[in-house]
Amino acid sequence: MQRRPRTLAALSALVVLSGLATTGPALAAGDAPPVPTQIEGVDRGAVWHSLRTGETVGIVSIPNKQAAVLIQSEGEAWRALRNGPLSEYGRWVLGGIVGLLALFFLLRGRIRIDGAKTGQTIERFNTVERAAHWLTAGSFVVLALSGLNLLYGRHVLLPILGAQPFATLTQYGKIAHNFLGFAFLLGLLLIFVMWVRHNIPERHDLVWFLKAGGLFSKGVHPPARKFNGGQKVIFWATIVGGAALGYTGVQLIFPFSFATLLELQLFQLAHAAIAIVMIAIILAHIYIGSIGMEGAFAAMGDGQVELQWAREHHSLWVQEVTGEVPDHHHPAPKAPAE
Repeated sequence: MQRRPRTLAALSALVVLSGLATTGPALAAGDAPPVPTQIEGVDRGAVWHSLRTGETVGIVSIPNKQAAVLIQSEGEAWRALRNGPLSEYGRWVLGGIVGLLALFFLLRGRIRIDGAKTGQTIERFNTVERAAHWLTAGSFVVLALSGLNLLYGRHVLLPILGAQPFATLTQYGKIAHNFLGFAFLLGLLLIFVMWVRHNIPERHDLVWFLKAGGLFSKGVHPPARKFNGGQKVIFWATIVGGAALGYTGVQLIFPFSFATLLELQLFQLAHAAIAIVMIAIILAHIYIGSIGMEGAFAAMGDGQVELQWAREHHSLWVQEVTGEVPDHHHPAPKAPAE
């Protein structure tokens, strides 16, 4: 127990005086109770300063000694940041990415396959790869929606749904958020193990970035292996950002098991900020993988993509898989001598 006897005595005196003020005879109209500035030689301002800084704490008999803190001033700063800059900048980030994608679609349209389709397909992702992807993607979508509801729901959904439906939705959303977080981490681990070797940066990625991946120019297709430069950025952003979300999320699911109240408040701010950035990145990924590019969705649909699409967007990978052109990193097997 941390306390200053004189400060505690002053605090007790304040409580007693407050009780007398409320139980004593009614004051005449226009009268006001005197506000003491000094109690037993202790400055009243010093009393509140001691409480707000945690120098003076209460006494508890339960194991959680943090319950003895009477005023946690850091909570005011946390609330101000969460409801102020974090929420405000989050709206700009999410609204901005949606606006940019809409503008890009209007100006560029859907990226079509330039060459003549061959009618042949090549396996892009096998069943295990697609299952791991959809486990990660599906859980992330639910996590994103339920998390955004916690941050913005009372301002957006509450006026539309009403108090009781909104409370029910938020309650079940929070349960889903807590449990699906572990499914997301499992999917994250699987895709890391399967794809990390394909996402090591190479010199071809620099060419891809210099040409902006051909996104802004028709007929421009920089060489790429199984994952191009842009996909590698998304991969590492997902792995690093997802790991950070997992770490901070576990702290919040099991409060006070690993962190103090102040640390939990910092973890919550970091968790929300990282999630907003990741949602913006994944929105761009979803756009390109669906309406943004012809033939892209099939890669995670049935795993088979049009051969011409693969040649245009992942030419080096096609050469490695089909053996059309031997690659010094992954040489094609030699035919047996006759």
